[in-house]
Amino acid sequence: MHRITACKAEEDYQLWLRFEDGLEGSVFLGNLLEIGAFQLWRDVREFEKVSVDPDTATVTWEGGIRLDSDVLYQDLASRSHPIQHAGGGNPPPAVG
Repeated sequence: MHRITACKAEEDYQLWLRFEDGLEGSVFLGNLLEIGAFQLWRDVREFEKVSVDPDTATVTWEGGIRLDSDVLYQDLASRSHPIQHAGGGNPPPAVG
């Protein structure tokens, strides 16, 4: 299992992630807005309440929404230009 160490909601339903092996980047989650519990995210303030569950190292939101870290990892790893840092670093600055 790929463990997420940091996350940050960005503009336009992008979610920045960093994994324990240093892989980091953003995934687009706006395509989920029409599906069941994800409709809560239409209020962008709800989307911005994302956090990393310290026990499972997955991203989670209030209301019980969790995303599979392995799926998110594969999405980032399959891109032609993922950002990978061996030493980690800080999340991107807040926008807005």
